Amino acid sequence: MRLKEIVPWGRSFREYRDMFLLTDDDLQKTILGCGDGPAAFNAELTQAGGTVVSVDPVYRFTVDQIRSRVGEVYPEIMSEVLKNPDDYLWDSIRDVRHLAQVRMDAMEQFFDDCEQGKKAGRYINASLPQLPFKDSAFDLALCSHYLFLYSDHVSLEQHISSMKELCRVAYEVRIYPLVTLAGKRSPHLDPVVSELRNDGFEVSFHKAKYRFQRGAEEMVVVRRIGLEQRRTCTSYPAIV
Repeated sequence: MRLKEIVPWGRSFREYRDMFLLTDDDLQKTILGCGDGPAAFNAELTQAGGTVVSVDPVYRFTVDQIRSRVGEVYPEIMSEVLKNPDDYLWDSIRDVRHLAQVRMDAMEQFFDDCEQGKKAGRYINASLPQLPFKDSAFDLALCSHYLFLYSDHVSLEQHISSMKELCRVAYEVRIYPLVTLAGKRSPHLDPVVSELRNDGFEVSFHKAKYRFQRGAEEMVVVRRIGLEQRRTCTSYPAIV
């Protein structure tokens, strides 16, 4: 993957909490952030004493390279939002100027933390559907704005294999949003849910607190049936 093929765009810690309904207890668990990009979640949770690992193919590049690419895609993203304001709910994010501030503040937190985080093993160059972790390495896996959102680019087979991989490395998986870029319910969602339930997983839907993309109101939670939540680890999960 080349840098010019990536659109790095990071979200804030507060947005993660609202998207995934993360409680204070959730934040004490060992967490995998899949496809985090230049989000602030890892940096802020680590600063608060949490245990989190983020994976994304963008982490193969340096901070300066990612920052430069953000500078290239920023005007394009803002232009698209301005062209289609009715596709969004201007609630917690008030307007386009506020959106730019929230996103850039989040990404600056990532930039400040990235090099230290890479050295600590918190930012790993990896991507679905193959993750470099042992079985059950994490309590909780989060995947924001990748699966289901890019249903036109990621096949049903890739969705199924990716979801099974997340369920392999984590006891519980949460995915948001469940709509496509066009704001429609993903056509992959029902087949993926059916496949997971057939494999013995518990699947439930929950209304998220986060409100921005119109129609993106739910997250899906996948858990192993009959397994108690394990105790939180105090060290980083072992990499295969």
